[in-house]
Amino acid sequence: MAQKNKITRRRLFRLGLYALAPYGLAFLDGFFIERKWINLRHIVLSNTPTCRIAHFTDVHHKGDLTYFKKVVAKINSLEPDFVCFTGDLIEEAAYLEEAIACLREIQYPLFAIPGNHDHWSGISFAPLQACCKASGGAWLLNQEVLSPDGKIVIWGSAGQNFTPLPSSPKENSKRILLHHYPAAVDRIHEKFDLILSGHSHGGQVRLPFYGAITLPYGVGKYDKGLFQTQAGPLFVNAGIGYWALPIRILCRPEIALIEI
Repeated sequence: MAQKNKITRRRLFRLGLYALAPYGLAFLDGFFIERKWINLRHIVLSNTPTCRIAHFTDVHHKGDLTYFKKVVAKINSLEPDFVCFTGDLIEEAAYLEEAIACLREIQYPLFAIPGNHDHWSGISFAPLQACCKASGGAWLLNQEVLSPDGKIVIWGSAGQNFTPLPSSPKENSKRILLHHYPAAVDRIHEKFDLILSGHSHGGQVRLPFYGAITLPYGVGKYDKGLFQTQAGPLFVNAGIGYWALPIRILCRPEIALIEI
């Protein structure tokens, strides 16, 4: 008479490994592959675009110069008219100098704003203002400037709230808003041709048919991608770096080329 198969401790352990294997592979992918596998996204918002904008955000530079320089090289390869950065360059002041050294390698005018981590780091923004100015762009702290060709008004918000300034834009000029926090769009009554945000990291870890597992404050329903809002088209970039855990699952780091 055949002996019935017994569930031994070894067999139970082996079955457990089989069950957990997909999750283990996903985490290995998130730690070692997807976290630095940059996605280049191309968005066209006009039938007759006149401007090419490269957008990146949320670098959270922690000393990985090889990766940051790879990001800059990809931005330069897009040959944009100018580049926009929407906050969280660093988390600790110790990394500011080398982060600025990488930004200086961007070959196009850089328009940038701080994120919450830049504020929390306690750094002086003067070196970043000098860096952006030297590129032909600007570090914007609740300010507006014209693009290099004088055809686009670029507004840069320095905090969570949007504070519009008196403006006399050039006739028929397009208007772009840089705002770190996507959810602020619901409190904006101005009209823009494009709003660029970050902060969400796209959630860093996303599940099929569900989306982001968790999101920071100031994101709301605008977690990742292009949204049509009352204030105009909002693009929320998934960002370059990470916060807390060095992992990305179904949420690759992103650089966007946007034509308006």
